[in-house]
Amino acid sequence: MSLLVKICGLSTRETLDVALGAGADMVGFVFFPPSPRHLSLETARELGKQAKGRAVKVALTVDADDATLENIVETLRPDMLQLHGKETTARLRDIKQKFGLPLMKALPVETAADLVPLAGYAAVADRILFDARAPKEATRPGGLGAVFDWRLLEKLDLELPFMVSGGLNVSNIAEAVRVTRAGGVDVSSGVERSPGVKDPDMIRDFIRAARASEELMVR
Repeated sequence: MSLLVKICGLSTRETLDVALGAGADMVGFVFFPPSPRHLSLETARELGKQAKGRAVKVALTVDADDATLENIVETLRPDMLQLHGKETTARLRDIKQKFGLPLMKALPVETAADLVPLAGYAAVADRILFDARAPKEATRPGGLGAVFDWRLLEKLDLELPFMVSGGLNVSNIAEAVRVTRAGGVDVSSGVERSPGVKDPDMIRDFIRAARASEELMVR
């Protein structure tokens, strides 16, 4: 099974085109005002058209209400919703019923105790994203360039597809994939020259490194 590569926080036509051209399987668009990667609905509409049929479009939200989600779904036409807040399993069920889209639930990880809610989320979500837990003073839950201890996932027994994120870059992606045996990787800050500003060469290099780590797994 091939490794899925998601480039998240894309915000310009140029960098989206680079990600698509380099072979990204998923492209993520952020709808969360505190983030430097936050998109207006107008920009999202244009980028959504550009990505249609070329990669899985993922809309990232944080504890968004139904009205916000409805605007995003109508504008971007995403293939998947990524819930990156403190959404409960009941909220996931509600969103799934209302919008009929696959859900990826982000789970912040710092210690083994953080994996306790996993079973509940796995019963509802279509995919799990393990991310580094943000510091208490952080203004957003992800995209901070922090790495968590991947060994916490070494003995993970999860039938649901899962991805890892949090501080991934060209230098550490092979090790992250080797330790976690994840089916996918998600990068945002690791392909940026400054917060929210994606670097075309870094995107290409990351995807190339991801494909190389995939080949090592096969061997």
